[in-house]
Amino acid sequence: MKLSVFVIIVAVLATTTAATAAQAAPAAPAFPERLDLPTQGLESRVEFWKKVYTQYGEDDVIIHDRIHVNLIYDVAIRDDQTEKIGAVRQALDEIRNNLATPENLSVTAQQIQTAILANDIPLTPASLAELRDNVHTQVGIKERFRQGIIRSGRYLHAFQEIFEKQGIPAEIALLPLVESSFENRALSNAGAAGIWQFTRGTGRLYLNVNRRLDERLDPLKATRAAARLLHDNYNALESWPLAITAYNHGRAGMQRAQSEAGSEIAKIIEQYRGPAFGYASMNFYSEFLAAVDVYNNYEQYFGQLALDKPAGRPSPAPIVTRVSVKTGGKTAAKDRYKVRKGDTLADIAHRFGVTVRQLMDTNNLRNSAIYAGQILLVR
Repeated sequence: MKLSVFVIIVAVLATTTAATAAQAAPAAPAFPERLDLPTQGLESRVEFWKKVYTQYGEDDVIIHDRIHVNLIYDVAIRDDQTEKIGAVRQALDEIRNNLATPENLSVTAQQIQTAILANDIPLTPASLAELRDNVHTQVGIKERFRQGIIRSGRYLHAFQEIFEKQGIPAEIALLPLVESSFENRALSNAGAAGIWQFTRGTGRLYLNVNRRLDERLDPLKATRAAARLLHDNYNALESWPLAITAYNHGRAGMQRAQSEAGSEIAKIIEQYRGPAFGYASMNFYSEFLAAVDVYNNYEQYFGQLALDKPAGRPSPAPIVTRVSVKTGGKTAAKDRYKVRKGDTLADIAHRFGVTVRQLMDTNNLRNSAIYAGQILLVR
């Protein structure tokens, strides 16, 4: 890199200023790995979500496998994702048609075959057909995750104290990095609100939620409620990985999964195929583990960050209602999604960064039932 004397002086001043800001900013507490928050059997999933949080930004569309999430085929932008998904499926067909003659494979098919074998997936007609069905996309959130770490400085110490008093591992106070990026301002059309993204129904079990008062938007009251909900989940499931997953999937849903597949979260992910246990639910705990790891090492990924300072008692956020605006003209192809076998509305909402309620409203759905081949508007 070529630097003039002026640029060097500016760089030195910037470095000095950044160092001063870093000293003034609250230090991020480090969380050692705990035996009651295991990672065994989930290492590949956690690595995938670390990539989503730190490598891929909002313009990156990761083309990967829905079950073996760290099997990444390609990375697209929104304008060419349809073309690249088609190329991946074509390559998978090519591999299946040339199992006895791998020397005939194109360069793209060879690269994908190598990636499949690196993930310990056997090359059989059945496995390749399943991989073809499970081609999936995930948008990167590097920018949003970085901002979430910065915002966490406002709240994390207070949240940890609340959790520790309830006997909950302090690491779980970082769950808002997955749920909301520590953003407390918006009320979604699905009814999930605040840093802890309580729905109205669940919120009313632990908070005052009515026309005059919505305590989901009070960071400390919502955190006490989240602590109680997580504690109740743990009492019912006797496992923190399952209690955390139940925050997304529901306590009753995780009890069904536990009764069918046992209490190890890795085995549940591998074996349980409940109708509502889709991409979002099976990845929720791994997303949390990845968030904790990235938070503990954020300087490695984002450099020095000046975390927001705690501002006394966090005040409730004003309620902001999202208003849907319909515009004229044709819908672009990238705004439509063709439902595939195994998709749930929650999975699709998670993939495109919208809420289930928004999808239902946009597509005039009376309930969350969808079917393979259905075309949904996702933007």
